[in-house]
Amino acid sequence: MAAIDATDVSKRYRTEVALDQLDLTVEEGETFGFLGPNGAGKSTFINVLLDFVKPTEGSVGIFGYDCQKDGVAARNRIGVLPEGYSVFDRLTGRQHIEYAIRSKNADDAPLDILDRVGIREDAHRKASEYSKGMAQRLVLGMALVGEPDLLLLDEPSTGLDPNGAAEMRQILREENERGATIFFSSHILEQVEAVCDRVGILQNGKLVAVDTIEGLRDALGGGTKLAITVDQLREGTISEIKTIDGVETAVAHDDTSLEVTCSNEAKMDIIVGLRDAGIDVVNFRTEEASLEDMFIKYTDVGQR
Repeated sequence: MAAIDATDVSKRYRTEVALDQLDLTVEEGETFGFLGPNGAGKSTFINVLLDFVKPTEGSVGIFGYDCQKDGVAARNRIGVLPEGYSVFDRLTGRQHIEYAIRSKNADDAPLDILDRVGIREDAHRKASEYSKGMAQRLVLGMALVGEPDLLLLDEPSTGLDPNGAAEMRQILREENERGATIFFSSHILEQVEAVCDRVGILQNGKLVAVDTIEGLRDALGGGTKLAITVDQLREGTISEIKTIDGVETAVAHDDTSLEVTCSNEAKMDIIVGLRDAGIDVVNFRTEEASLEDMFIKYTDVGQR
């Protein structure tokens, strides 16, 4: 069964289109990263899933429950970390977790949850005394209460330092290993790349790509970067490289170094072409395009 099944979902605010005929299926047990620049519609879609926002058109289901017609049943399967959630200043960290336990009719031990998110020692402090990162850990703990089948996380690493972000990624892996589906939006692409099975890229309310990271690379022609050091570049060399089949971009950084993005099959053609032109190749290395590289390309296409 699909954990999330969205069909032809649109949301319009007068003349503004926040979501534009979005179709998306997230399978049960997946870790899915939802990407897009600010204003792309990510939070709007999450709010539709939670029935905080009604779609203008289309439908969304969670584990077979229609989010608008059976919203309560759908939300019973979900743990949520919303973007910008405000904690209750007068409540302690423990009281927040106890509140979540009562709300979900769960039987978790509050201190165990707080320990898991790294703030057990601050259990009896009021949330008004928490740093932004500590508050984010607290809200993540509230989302984990009751072992939800689906975790919806909107920018979950906001306010976390690098160690906190790494701990958050480990918690997501553990949740996925116990069987939970993870759906989270983020602008920190390294985190998405580290944990996600698939990603979706949203631009101007449209889903411009959905695939594994490897699949996105293949769709962009392999997505290989080739960094080359030569004895001396000559006039016209970059233009000649650009004519080789499979070459997407070629840029000279100085008189002795250049960077080429190309298909895997084109790598040796580039090296041979340089040598045939009488240019000595001193060194070269390859690396696969990062998720950031692919994100820039897909969102650039979406703006055209």
